[in-house]
Amino acid sequence: MTEFCVHCGQPASRDHPACRTPRTALEPPRYCGRCARRMIVQVTPSGWSARCSRHGETTSATATG
Repeated sequence: MTEFCVHCGQPASRDHPACRTPRTALEPPRYCGRCARRMIVQVTPSGWSARCSRHGETTSATATG
């Protein structure tokens, strides 16, 4: 479970109606779910990759939920 919203960086315990839309479900994460740091995101035709300076890389192939 993530502690922070991967779309806005706010604590996951808060209500995020703008982050729970069908549109955001298709977007790559912009913030690390573990530390809320802004991530470096690269989108390609075959997917995306997002890299946190502290927690490493996540890709569309390995992302869950």
